[in-house]
Amino acid sequence: MMDIVCLDLEGVLVPEIWINVAERTGIEALRRTTRDEPDYDKLMRSRIEILDANGLMLCDIQAVIAKMGPMEGARHFLDELRSLTQVLILSDTFSEFAKPLMEQLGWPTLLCNSLEVERGRIVRHRMRIANGKRAAIDALRSLNYRTFAAGDSYNDLAMIEAADGGCLFRAPKAILDDYPHLALTEEYDELLAQIKGFLAS
Repeated sequence: MMDIVCLDLEGVLVPEIWINVAERTGIEALRRTTRDEPDYDKLMRSRIEILDANGLMLCDIQAVIAKMGPMEGARHFLDELRSLTQVLILSDTFSEFAKPLMEQLGWPTLLCNSLEVERGRIVRHRMRIANGKRAAIDALRSLNYRTFAAGDSYNDLAMIEAADGGCLFRAPKAILDDYPHLALTEEYDELLAQIKGFLAS
């Protein structure tokens, strides 16, 4: 059986895109993320409504992303991890957002979603499949992979709990309170140690 590590993107390897958009635009309502709202569809519908109300287009979001970079230490962590095992980024972000960030991370494999855009305006979000992160873990298991998963938000919990091993990374207190049985890591060296322990088991 082969091993594979599945990581969330935002909050684990790169900063939260929407928090950066909120800071650049001054729209506080856009600070809400999957660390606050368990229902991702509800969250995205709200974000698109806010963008419409403020006349913001896809290019405005992409301009913010273009000035973002990986979190400090993320590229080094990912490079070291990829020297040890296969790595897959499972994210609920969108391909229209992710490309410049993937380039800065050395082009890891990413499974994400897409946006429907009309004349530069984000009309709706398109999820590849319901609960895609959990579905990916199940699919990898059917291919005889042993999986380790790490993330920081509500939409990562099903993935972490379905994997053969896993932990939270810099998760907020609300999640820690609700899921005290999940291991918590705060730094990349701690996360790498957890993964190495899994790979050696």
